[in-house]
Amino acid sequence: MRNLLLLVLLFSTISLAAQPDRWQQRAKYEMEIDMDVKKHQYEGKQTLTYYNNSPDTLHRVFYHLYFNAFQPGSMMDVRNLTLPDADRRVGDRISKLNEDEIGYIKPKALLRDGTPQAYIVEGTVMEVTLAKPIMPGTSTTFELEWDAQVPLQIRRSGRDNAEGIEFSMAQWYPKMAEYDYQGWHADPYIGREFYHIWSDFDVKITIDRNYVIGGTGYLQNPDEIGYGYGEEPKKRKKKITYHFKAPKVGDFMWAADPNYRHTNLKRADGMTMHFFYQEGEKTSTNWENLPKVMDEAFNYINTHYGHYPYEQYSFIQGGDGGMEYPMGTLITGERSFPSLVGVSVHELMHSWYQHLLGTNEALHPWMDEGFTSWASADVMNHLRKKGLVGGDAVENPFARTYFGLRNFRSSGKQEALSTHSDHYATNAAYGVAAYTNGAVYQEQLRYIVGEEVHQRIMLRYFNEWAFKHPNPNDFIRIAEKESGFELDWYNEYWVNSTNYADYGVKEVAAGEGNTTSVTLEKIGRMPMPLEVLVTMQNSEEKWYYIAPQIMRGTKQQPGYASNWNVLQDWGWVYPTYIIKVDAAKDDIKSVMINPTQRMFEDDVENNVWEN
Repeated sequence: MRNLLLLVLLFSTISLAAQPDRWQQRAKYEMEIDMDVKKHQYEGKQTLTYYNNSPDTLHRVFYHLYFNAFQPGSMMDVRNLTLPDADRRVGDRISKLNEDEIGYIKPKALLRDGTPQAYIVEGTVMEVTLAKPIMPGTSTTFELEWDAQVPLQIRRSGRDNAEGIEFSMAQWYPKMAEYDYQGWHADPYIGREFYHIWSDFDVKITIDRNYVIGGTGYLQNPDEIGYGYGEEPKKRKKKITYHFKAPKVGDFMWAADPNYRHTNLKRADGMTMHFFYQEGEKTSTNWENLPKVMDEAFNYINTHYGHYPYEQYSFIQGGDGGMEYPMGTLITGERSFPSLVGVSVHELMHSWYQHLLGTNEALHPWMDEGFTSWASADVMNHLRKKGLVGGDAVENPFARTYFGLRNFRSSGKQEALSTHSDHYATNAAYGVAAYTNGAVYQEQLRYIVGEEVHQRIMLRYFNEWAFKHPNPNDFIRIAEKESGFELDWYNEYWVNSTNYADYGVKEVAAGEGNTTSVTLEKIGRMPMPLEVLVTMQNSEEKWYYIAPQIMRGTKQQPGYASNWNVLQDWGWVYPTYIIKVDAAKDDIKSVMINPTQRMFEDDVENNVWEN
């Protein structure tokens, strides 16, 4: 008996030890950059302190060298040359770059705790074989020097963008790859998504004195810099050094231009918004009006999605469209005002869905882009209600999103959300999955659990998972805890398959006495809760709610529905379901499935029966 107890204890101990602990790696970067703006090159020095908080012994580490993607023959180049629908911003442009237009990061020396380390560079990844392993619970320091050339602006980062901004510096430095409970994530860069370690940055950028810099981090020497940061210095050297610090962020971005106008607005909560743009007919008025709108956007987002924890955020003209970074965004600025607000809201919302809730967006881009797209539409609808941006607020801002998804599914090109972002067969399939499908995921979940519960889910998700790396199961568990429903089936169908819901009104027939039998049929494979609206000839409405048995719960009566009738659950294997309506068939005007259109269906033409 004693041996049996010892055996049980042993296996219990092994089982507990095998559970993946959601630890977080940590890094501290100290970098010094010396820019040669005429050659579009710079020298870099980096001291990186790496904290191995994992239970694993690390024998290798990996760095991302993103600028190396902008060379003819790179994986990013070939990927865009061979995709049937290449990104129009890239196309064949990389293949045509000259030597002085390409990008590169060339490591010169790598030391670990003073000892040289062996490494190889393969495209955008540097693999380092460590002389001694990094043990669990220890830290180590890497020192790296490199030379770099800023590529001609093609995708996100680069020099001389289409609007005349000289430097959009994103993915510009050797960046340690993330190591988590799934191991290393050293994906080659082909132009898609990123993943990060929560890091502290101390960055010094030396550049010609007439350049204005904005980006991630808090400027440490504003009085020395001037140009809207502090008092104008009385005397300048040929070059000047900007010194930034950024605590607990996933990346560091900056932009520089001699013609930047820098303004700022300090919000009531003490957070400061910075704005960097080139003045002109296409920019000045819109950028002058932007701070007021974004101030209200912050108010709304902080209340509904969790409070922004940093002391500043910067909206910077640059890049090739709109791209999010910690504490700031690069956006093209020569836009109409609604477009400028729209891109600003979207990229700002990424501060929540990616830069605070640090999902591995290479594996789950829909949790980043999709959640951001859903929340951005909500914020924009709020701003329209406040009269701060053109257009009218709408009851269902996602109607076009649902229509777009339905249209794309008919093309036969859709792929599951569980596909790695780099491996979609087409850009269209990636875009629909990441943006459209991810947004529908959220709006449909709100339909399933109810608006008040969904609001609580989003706040709880932020409060429990900010500064961590949540995956799809982590999110749906939050939804289950807050709603009381079982929702694993939702992720199984929506994330891991492309089998969605479709229901139809099969028959409406006179029943016994003064009753009518409404027969519904389940056509699609995915089960969903149903709302059915029966409208009488005298305009009286009767709402019927049928939960899928697999959900193990029922939604509270929504505000838009009167005369709410909760019916017996529908087991997903049964192809039909009959509703008994206490009214004669002749007294019924119509029967409609999914009247709010918040449930996605492949076919909506079979949802209505009219008398």
